[in-house]
Amino acid sequence: MTQVVIVGAGPTGLTLAMLLAKRGIAVKLIEASRSFRRVFRGEALMPSGLEAIAQMGLWDLVERIPHRPLNAWEFYIENRPIFRVNEPMELGGKPCTLISQPAFLEEVGVKAKQCESFELIQGTAVQELLWQNERVSGVKLGDGRAIAADIVIGADGRNSIVRQRANLPLKQEYQSFDILWFTLPTSPQFASENVFYSLLCGRQGFGVFQGSQGNLQVGWSLPKNEPIEWQKLNWAEKLASASPDWLATHFRQQASIERPLLLSIVVGRCPHWQIPGLLLLGDAAHPMSPIRAQGINMALRDVVVAANYLVPLLQSQPNFATIDAVLPQIQAQREPEIIQIQQLQQAEVAQAEQLRNNALMRYGVSRLAPLIQSKIRQSWLDRQLQLRQGFTQVYLTV
Repeated sequence: MTQVVIVGAGPTGLTLAMLLAKRGIAVKLIEASRSFRRVFRGEALMPSGLEAIAQMGLWDLVERIPHRPLNAWEFYIENRPIFRVNEPMELGGKPCTLISQPAFLEEVGVKAKQCESFELIQGTAVQELLWQNERVSGVKLGDGRAIAADIVIGADGRNSIVRQRANLPLKQEYQSFDILWFTLPTSPQFASENVFYSLLCGRQGFGVFQGSQGNLQVGWSLPKNEPIEWQKLNWAEKLASASPDWLATHFRQQASIERPLLLSIVVGRCPHWQIPGLLLLGDAAHPMSPIRAQGINMALRDVVVAANYLVPLLQSQPNFATIDAVLPQIQAQREPEIIQIQQLQQAEVAQAEQLRNNALMRYGVSRLAPLIQSKIRQSWLDRQLQLRQGFTQVYLTV
């Protein structure tokens, strides 16, 4: 029987492992961590990601685990409301929905473990790739075990060990930046509706929303060219100083705000997602910006396309040459959408930077908002369609 080794039990690796195992393909899933819990895991599913989950037959999981739809997006500049867009944006569509990713992974894991052809190896990291005749032939684990594979799939995220061991270069697409991530008690303002607020005051910008578990999630943009000693700041006051009155009051009411988590964001793509015997998917192949939560959504769409190619192939007991021939086709189908999404994300970042760096523009937009609100709102909406739905139609056909 053809054996697949998948490295990384995040959304990419675990959903692909489940799809393959349910179709009788032998899968060993390797995960370095002993649990699905992380200090930070993205929560937002756009309609594109929700549709991929539904096609995988996992929609019931979303309804069972902690989840919370967004009701609206609202933008403030210099503490003045600029415009608001309600969810769902599309007529008859699904709203952007926040899910507990650890709970989702645990539930998918339960489904995968029901398949006799599935094995999860947890708590041991991949140390090296195994090679035979210049082709990847398996993995070597940190505990010394060697696991043979007909194909290895690297789904181990933006810092992929598989990518590094395969010597597949990552081309950075634009300047990296950092985000400080806070988890705080919620505010009464979010009791009736969950709004994603984007706030820009002076050169200080951040987003805040209520996560799937009910806490406030705050992401503070920290440009690389503006170093600050963020570990020493009074963050309750710092956040309050850049917030409208109702939110500033909430921040100041926090007795203390724990040191945030520093997220270093690198956006890029591998020119080649594959070599003989190995395929990269998700952030391992194309680490995404957090703008509009594209990482998990694009990864799930990668999984659908990969399954469409791999399932019929692996069920037919192929030889190595046949497997290796199909891997570039997966990249060829997925890469155009990834490029376009990353370009749209960069356009969002560039506009935010333009406002951040131009005090006169910020002043004009904030003061003229009642007159230009509809035009700004429509311009923003025009950019969101593909960020929410993707550029191509992706259907699970196996």
